[in-house]
Amino acid sequence: MTDFSYRWRDPVTDDEMSDLVRSHGGEPVPGWWNGIRRHSLGWVTARDVAGTLVGFVNVAWDGGAHAFLLDTKTRGTHQHRGIGTAVVRLAVLHARAAGCEWLHVDFVPELGPFYFGACGFRPTEAGLIRLNDQGS
Repeated sequence: MTDFSYRWRDPVTDDEMSDLVRSHGGEPVPGWWNGIRRHSLGWVTARDVAGTLVGFVNVAWDGGAHAFLLDTKTRGTHQHRGIGTAVVRLAVLHARAAGCEWLHVDFVPELGPFYFGACGFRPTEAGLIRLNDQGS
């Protein structure tokens, strides 16, 4: 992991985010990052020695005790090297330093070992309503 630098609130362009999403087969939405950045407590970036964005996590919040981990991403060619764990750990430190009491995350089941094992989250009950479902 010494080949990477990790930073809190490091400037990130929308083009860099789109490239990162594409790198692991995702479909980026142009302007997405520019639109949501203002709702963030902060974010963590991981960059390689050339300055390429190889990891990212966003920390949204309610302005008080609750922060929300969103959009954890690692460049497709850099996965399974500890980058995701490192960006989450730095996000935890900064959310705690900002006075947040809770850090929430949701994820698909196959990411359970990452969030519960490597990152230290614990299972909890939660509820969810999908707001764009038709007829529900």
